Amino acid sequence: MEQNNKKATTHNIGIYLWIWGLLFVFSTFSYLVDWFDFQGLLRWSLIIFFMLIKAGLIMAIFMHLYWERWAIVNVLLWPMTVIMVFVTIMTSESEYTFFTRAVFFVMGG
Repeated sequence: MEQNNKKATTHNIGIYLWIWGLLFVFSTFSYLVDWFDFQGLLRWSLIIFFMLIKAGLIMAIFMHLYWERWAIVNVLLWPMTVIMVFVTIMTSESEYTFFTRAVFFVMGG
């Protein structure tokens, strides 16, 4: 039988501590969006931006995608990207549908 002589890859604990720190900072920024009472599109854009940054850091470091082959990274990231685009398209479509229903209900058409 062949023996696998590959050594296990270990990562420095410092990288994990830095990522924990960054997650704490981005979470603080996310809470500050509510604290400073941002409203409307700016509020939700900032919240989603910080959420995506934190999700990316978690996926890259804690799920070890940073050290994986590019094919595995693509298998995980492209479907999520397509879903985000689909949700964005459906959001704009729902606003259009709501607007046209409101117009026709008011005008009686």
